Amino acid sequence: MDYWVFVENLYNTTFTLFFFVLMSLMYYIGVKGYRAKNSYGGISSILCGICFLFFGYYNSLVGFFTYPYMGFMVWWIGMILVANLIFTTIIRVVIKRMQRETDNGEIGLKIESILRRYISRMTQENPYKDDIPFKMELIRKSFHLSGLLLLIAFFGFLSLPPVNSLINDGIITMIQQLEPQYNLIWGEISNYPFGFEDFQAVVELTMFALIGTLAFVIVSDIIRIVWGPEYSIFNFLTKSMLRNKEKNAAGPQIYIITGFIFSYMLYMAGVIHIFVFFAGILIACLADASAAIIGKKYGKHKIILRNGEAKSVEGFVAGVVVAYIIGFVFVGPVYALMGALIFFLTDYLPAVTADNILNPIFIPIAIQFLVFLLGLPIGWF
Repeated sequence: MDYWVFVENLYNTTFTLFFFVLMSLMYYIGVKGYRAKNSYGGISSILCGICFLFFGYYNSLVGFFTYPYMGFMVWWIGMILVANLIFTTIIRVVIKRMQRETDNGEIGLKIESILRRYISRMTQENPYKDDIPFKMELIRKSFHLSGLLLLIAFFGFLSLPPVNSLINDGIITMIQQLEPQYNLIWGEISNYPFGFEDFQAVVELTMFALIGTLAFVIVSDIIRIVWGPEYSIFNFLTKSMLRNKEKNAAGPQIYIITGFIFSYMLYMAGVIHIFVFFAGILIACLADASAAIIGKKYGKHKIILRNGEAKSVEGFVAGVVVAYIIGFVFVGPVYALMGALIFFLTDYLPAVTADNILNPIFIPIAIQFLVFLLGLPIGWF
């Protein structure tokens, strides 16, 4: 076997194992959450694990990336693991120092750093809340803007070409300047799979961004669940409060990114149209964020669901209207009705699974199924 073929297979196998390890961890976390009477978080975490099983099999059979991009991803995952290890080590050192100061009666004598204040907030009070302030809700929902960033990365914006195309062109220029080093680590530069302004590079780099983001947030979230929220670098960076639904369970950022990857995998496999994909994920992002923010700020007419959760008519109307508008823009007025309907069903009917993972998966699938049944063109007609 050629050496570089062996290297490619090694990276691909390692990447596949990454998903199978995540699958096992999500199953463990899901069972732990379910036994701790957090059925919502437990079942949602297990559903993520099932998705990771699909991702692992897809990568082993088809492959998410061509070489050397699966190698780049393995290196990225390795750097994330190292960064989290360093952060957790620093947190352990600071916690021990704070405990020693408390035992010696030196509390209050030390200048409170950002890290110390963060540790105090995470360890001296319950970081998991039933309800969070409107400001924190805005911070949490800002993660939903990732759908817009993905849109710009894939299609560009006005005169701006697709960002992923620019990134690919930059990578080609860089490796040409570092050809000896590239040849040593990754093989002949002539085997680099993409050319300038190559659309396939846009397709793969979009998936690279999705899985790279998942790797960053999920490693930190697993550490939060297993060791404690004070050890989570993602929690430290976002400074966002945690809901009780996230205790002994994955956070909403894991659910939504997992849903994105699943639907985009279906696009790469030729199952759904790219406009259907973006309609689905933007409805999942923006309609959900609109419903939560409008409901939190202006919701006066409450609806008590069968599971006891309270939502508002104002939030419901905002979410459904935004869902229809997004669907109208991307897939046309008829298919937009399906997107708005699925959003309503997953967001406002009682469920034991997070809508953050259901919406980005079921909305694109439902719209594409309606396309198959009706045979009408996707878009305005």
